[in-house]
Amino acid sequence: MSINTILLLLLALIVAAGIAFYQYLYTRAQGANWRSKANYKSKLHLFLAFLRFAAIFLILVLLINPIISRKTYETQKTPLPIVVDNSESISFLNQDKKAKELAELIAQNKDLQEKYAVKQFSFDQDFYSDKELDFKGNQSNIYKVFENIKQLYRSQKHPIVLVTDGNQTQGNDYVYNIQQNASVFPIVVGDTIEHLDLKISQLNANKYAFLKNKFPVEVFLNYSGNKPVNATLSIQSGNTTLVKQNISFSTQKRSQSISVLLPAERVGVYQYRAVISSAENEKNKYNNVKNFAVEVIDQRTEIALVSSILHPDLGALKRSIESNVQRKITTLKPNEIKSLQNYNVLIFYQPNASFKSLLEQNRNAKLNTFVITGLNTDFNLLNLSQDDFEFKMSSQKEDYSANFNAQFNSFSIDNLGFEQFPPLENPFGSIIQKGNANHLLQARIRSITTENPLLTFTEKGISRNAYLFGENIWKWRMESYLKDKSFEKFDVFLDKIIQYLASNAKKKNLIVNHENFYNSGETISISAEYFNKNYEFDENAQLTIQLKNKNTNTFKVYDFLKGSNDYQVAFQDLEAGQYSFTVKEKTSNSQYSGVFQVLDFDAEKQFVNADWSRLKQLAENTQGKAYFPSEAQQLVDFLKQNDAYKPIQKEVVSKSPLIDWIWGLIFLAVLFTIEWFVRKYNGLL
Repeated sequence: MSINTILLLLLALIVAAGIAFYQYLYTRAQGANWRSKANYKSKLHLFLAFLRFAAIFLILVLLINPIISRKTYETQKTPLPIVVDNSESISFLNQDKKAKELAELIAQNKDLQEKYAVKQFSFDQDFYSDKELDFKGNQSNIYKVFENIKQLYRSQKHPIVLVTDGNQTQGNDYVYNIQQNASVFPIVVGDTIEHLDLKISQLNANKYAFLKNKFPVEVFLNYSGNKPVNATLSIQSGNTTLVKQNISFSTQKRSQSISVLLPAERVGVYQYRAVISSAENEKNKYNNVKNFAVEVIDQRTEIALVSSILHPDLGALKRSIESNVQRKITTLKPNEIKSLQNYNVLIFYQPNASFKSLLEQNRNAKLNTFVITGLNTDFNLLNLSQDDFEFKMSSQKEDYSANFNAQFNSFSIDNLGFEQFPPLENPFGSIIQKGNANHLLQARIRSITTENPLLTFTEKGISRNAYLFGENIWKWRMESYLKDKSFEKFDVFLDKIIQYLASNAKKKNLIVNHENFYNSGETISISAEYFNKNYEFDENAQLTIQLKNKNTNTFKVYDFLKGSNDYQVAFQDLEAGQYSFTVKEKTSNSQYSGVFQVLDFDAEKQFVNADWSRLKQLAENTQGKAYFPSEAQQLVDFLKQNDAYKPIQKEVVSKSPLIDWIWGLIFLAVLFTIEWFVRKYNGLL
């Protein structure tokens, strides 16, 4: 407390005593209503004067608010986190019991508890502070250990005891995640002797393949051992061996990558198995097999480009659309089409009277069409053959430029700079919309935007049609090339139009997104979107999923959780096998059914040895030391005797008001209350 505060308190004491004396002892002694002047010395007056003195002094003290400082000393121990690997690889290497014993040996040592703030943690794919060890984690992420400990112990230098086999299946490289204030002391559990082991370390394959094509599979093989070994890699589907290849390894050649092409002959989801085998006796053969699956889809689209005239647009359309190898365009005249069933999409380029029979055939076939008009188009025929638009055209030619509609939502498309593309030619007139249409491009005559669409799309049930009202689209493709030095963006633009027309899927109010196969051990996530009658995302939908394991015929029901723009549900620890599911929306009874397969794969069973070399490198990088389980007592002794981790004694200065405001006001109210009642009782009011 400062000298100024003390002087103010003395002044407050004098002022409070003076006021109390003046009000109760001096002034009242002079009053005429007192029976005797000697009464001013009575005990009652002294008691009232004391109450008034205490109240005034308390008010002044609260106004001065004197602060008192208190010094205390506390001892801060050095943190000692003991982190145990709780992943399945520890039990697979038969080290789960040993890992528990090592953690207890260090955590329960009394000398270490006196010197350190001992705290036990565990980890698998996540980091835990209070989870019981069960060694059932499907993944291990050692990198996450140091990320979390950095947050817990930011400033103080401390050791970390890490009980693990060093085998990490996810996350960044932990060896170089060095903490500046921590030294890591790994206790390496598991066999560190190098055993002969052949392993498929990684397999890369596309999730999807196109029918009648070949898809690549890349297999990465590793070998550990001290002698040359001959092995065989085979890729199997069911009981059929599709590929078989001989491979040799040695102490100088410990890894190889093999690439093969597999045929996609039928549509569907197919499961494959890559197997590496040899005549040698291996300790762990679980990592000799890797399952994978590929979905073969038929995306090839047969397109008929029908025109009765010659025009540069025809060549531009064919080259642009066929840039996607899954599209095939056949250029025909109207009378050359024998059967519409051979095609998925029809492109009618400037239909005229010769198209009449073909248009009538398509009324029954109901193939999706892309109609492109121009100066040679018979608009009267179009008025009779479709009911999306009514054309009132003149014989005058007009140039139409494009305005991009950013609100277009039939499919995702970027603005390629359509406003700067050369204008298209079409007869001048009005195009009256008769039904629902989604305009991608609006027609513009120089700087004046018209009410006519330039590129638009219509949809009725499963029927989809596109209309481009103008010829010379070949100029757009050339302009795109001049701008980007590539035809790619324009070709993708046309390909999206064809993709939209080639799909006959009707818009659904319940859309579910999922993969056809997953690896066991990973989190399986399924998302869903539900739309109301106006096709707007419904944030109040109630979605549930019923999951059936086809192998065991067991059912489970889960609720979806709402995300930012969809609903999601996640499954963990699903067994390998085939599953079917049904997603339902409770209010509308809309539902979606699907299947997926969980492939047998356990990342934690891929290892036959502890990774001694990497844990040793981690210890050296952090000025620590790696230990074997038999050397655990040496680590305990080192930690006890190391003077770098001494407890720190800190002086803690706490400042607080001499009188708390709340208690001061309560006491002040009590003083005034007592004074009032005493005066009232004695007739002094």
